[in-house]
Amino acid sequence: MRMRRVLSFALTAVLLFSALTVPVRRPSVEPLRTAEAASRPPERGRHGMVSSVSEIASQVGVDIMKRGGNAVDAAVAVGLALAVVWPSAGNLGGGGFMVIRLADGRSTAIDYREMGPAAAHRNVYLDAKGEYIKESSQYGHRAAGVPGTVAGLSLALKKYGTLKWADVVEPARRLAADGFTVWYQLERSLKSSGDQLSRYPETKRIFLRDGKPYEAGDLFRQPELASVLARLQSIGPDEFYTGQTARLIEAAMKRAAAGGQPWMTVDDLKAYRAVERQPLRGTYRGHEIITMPPPSSGGIAMLEMLNILERYDLKATGPGSAQTIHLQVEAMRRAFADRAEHLGDPDFVKVPVAGLTSRAYADRLATTIDPVRASSSAEIKAGNPPPHESEETTHFTVVDRLGNVVSNTYTLNDSYGNKITVEGAGFLLNNEMDDFAPKPGSPNFYGLIQGEANAVAARKRPLSSMTPTIVLKDGKLLFAVGSPGGPTIINTVTQIVIDIIDFGMNIQQAIDWPRIHHQWMPDEIRYEPFGINPDTMVRLQSMGHKFAANPRSIGDAEGIMIEDKTGVRLGGSDPRLNGKSVGY
Repeated sequence: MRMRRVLSFALTAVLLFSALTVPVRRPSVEPLRTAEAASRPPERGRHGMVSSVSEIASQVGVDIMKRGGNAVDAAVAVGLALAVVWPSAGNLGGGGFMVIRLADGRSTAIDYREMGPAAAHRNVYLDAKGEYIKESSQYGHRAAGVPGTVAGLSLALKKYGTLKWADVVEPARRLAADGFTVWYQLERSLKSSGDQLSRYPETKRIFLRDGKPYEAGDLFRQPELASVLARLQSIGPDEFYTGQTARLIEAAMKRAAAGGQPWMTVDDLKAYRAVERQPLRGTYRGHEIITMPPPSSGGIAMLEMLNILERYDLKATGPGSAQTIHLQVEAMRRAFADRAEHLGDPDFVKVPVAGLTSRAYADRLATTIDPVRASSSAEIKAGNPPPHESEETTHFTVVDRLGNVVSNTYTLNDSYGNKITVEGAGFLLNNEMDDFAPKPGSPNFYGLIQGEANAVAARKRPLSSMTPTIVLKDGKLLFAVGSPGGPTIINTVTQIVIDIIDFGMNIQQAIDWPRIHHQWMPDEIRYEPFGINPDTMVRLQSMGHKFAANPRSIGDAEGIMIEDKTGVRLGGSDPRLNGKSVGY
C-alpha cells in the first residue's frame, strides 16, 4: 500500500513537470494545460464543503452543517474532532488562529495563540554562560505555553455560531469514547514519532499502545480524553481553565518539576484569554486578501511578497520556470529578513504593519532584485519600513450554504508537541515556547533567526507563521486556504494564491502543484521530490541560487474554492498527507 502511494505521487509529479522547460518565453498556456491534464479534480458540493487532513473530521463538519449549523459551528466541531483523530497536530493542548468572513461581508480574526506562563522570562532557556539550550524549549514540560484552543473555539462559537457548545463537542466526545478506525497516514505518523513518544510512559501507553503500535484498521479509543470532552460538554469551556482539567495540567507540571516550582499553574490557565483582532487586508491583481495579523507573521510576510511580485508578469514566465522561481525566492528572502527583525506580539511590541505591507515599501525592495542574479542572504538585511502604526500544524477550511467561510490553522508546534500527555486527561501539550526567540539572533527548531521583538516573556504570545487566508473577487468569496509546515506555511499559502490568480489553476491543481521554500537563513532553496525540472535547477544554480541537499514535501494545504457561474464549492485537499474534502 505504501509503495503504491509513493509511486502514485511520483507519477503525478512527473506528469506535472514533464512539459516544463527552462526557457521563460514559452507560451504561458503550456503549463496550464499540463496542470489540467495531470491534476485530479476537486471534490464538489453544492451546499457546503469541509477540507481537512482527516476524512473523519471533514465528515463531522458536514454533518453539523446538514443539521443546520453554519460554517463556524462546523469549524469548531472539526477542530475538536481533529484533537481526537489527528493527535500530532489536532489538539486541546495547543493554539492557533481562525479567520472568519461571514456572508454579510463582516470579517474577523480570532487569536487563540498560546501564551508564556508567569514563570517565563527572557533568559529562561539559556545556561549560566548565556548559551541557548535547545532541548529545553523544544521538549519537556518547560516547552509548553498556556493552551488556547478551547478558549478560541468557544469564543468563535459564542460570537458567530448558531448551535450550542454541547452539540458541537458531542462528535469529538463520541469519537474518543467509542473509538475510530486508524487510517494509514495516522499509523505512519505514530510510528515515525515512536522513539520520541516512548520517552514518556503515559504518552507511550496511549499513543503507542504500550509498545504495540497501532496499525491501519485498528480501533483507537481514548477514554481519558473522552472524559475531558464530557466535562467540557456538561460544564462548559471554562472547565478547561478553572476546573478538574486545569488541575490535572498543573499536577502534570508538578510531577515534571520533581518538587520544584511547576512551569504552568492553574493561575496561568485562569489568566488565559483568546483575543479577537482585525484581520489584515491587502490586494493582489484586483483580488482582495483577508488574512491573519500579528502575532502571526504569515499575513504580513505574504502581503509583502505579493506586493513585490505584483510588479512582475508571472503569467508570462509561467509556473515552475526558472524566472518565476527566481523572483519568488528573492521576494521570500526579503520578507523573511523583515520577519526576523520587526515581528512579535503586538500586545508587547510595536509592529510596523502598515509599513511592511505598503506598496511603496515593496517597490523599494523590488529595486534591490536583480532579474538574472540571486541575492546573497548574508547581504540582505531587514528593511526600514515606514514608522509604526504573528513544522507540525494542521489546517482546515469550511464553507457553508450561505457563503460563510472559516479558514483555521492550529498547532502543537512540533509533531505531537512536547510529547507529554497530561495524566488523566489523555491529551498532549504543545512545545510552542520554541516559537519565541529563546536567544535572539540564534536559530530555533526550524532554523529561523528571530529578533528582540519575539523574545520570551510571561503572558506573551510567540510569533507564528500560520497564515489562514481568504481571497475575494469583486467582493465575493473566491477561495480560502491554509497549511501547516512551520515557516514553510507562509510560502505555501503565497504560492497557492499565485497559482490560482496568476496561472489560472483551480484549488486542487494549486494545492497539488510542487512548491519551493526560502526563509532568508539558511541561504538555500528547499524543494520537493520531482518538484523542479533538472534543467531548471541548473539554470537557477547558474544564477547563483543554492539548493538544500535533499528534497522533501512542503506543507499540507486544505482549501475551498467557489466555482464561477455555478457557485459549487470545490474542495481541495493535499496529497502530501492524503487529506480529504467532504461536501454535500
